[in-house]
Amino acid sequence: MKAQVSIIMGSTSDWPVMQKAADFLNEMQIPFEVNALSAHRTPEKVEAFAKNAQSNGIKVIIAAAGMAAHLPGVIAAMTPLPVIGVPIKASLDGMDALLAIAQMPPGIPVATVAIDGALNAGILAAQIIGTGNEEVYKKTVSYKENLKTKIAKANEDLALHQFDYRTN
Repeated sequence: MKAQVSIIMGSTSDWPVMQKAADFLNEMQIPFEVNALSAHRTPEKVEAFAKNAQSNGIKVIIAAAGMAAHLPGVIAAMTPLPVIGVPIKASLDGMDALLAIAQMPPGIPVATVAIDGALNAGILAAQIIGTGNEEVYKKTVSYKENLKTKIAKANEDLALHQFDYRTN
């Protein structure tokens, strides 16, 4: 089994957030790898990773960073692969990371999800993989259909709460 998605984080302190992406990819049976690499502390390793990701079989990179959130952009600058950035709420309520990841210069795009939005990053990675893999595509369609079922069930549960002045 060879990884198709790489989950990269600047520090293992990001793991509680990023585990949501790993859990989703695991549920979708998409092989992935997880590593901590720092754009500031290990720039040579980040460069080697980014430049070799495609030849190593990676199709999508999910990169998380907080505070000085340069990791997703640095990786995107060195690979033609799609990079999904996950801003981590480490300081300034994560707004600093969100802006650092989303405000990339022309030619260096990073798809950016919400602050601490690792689950959406995992879903987006699966959707990207699904464009060339019918089995993964069907799994993502099924996942989204199940979201509708969850909302319908939630409304059924809410209907059980009775109030004198409730109108629905």
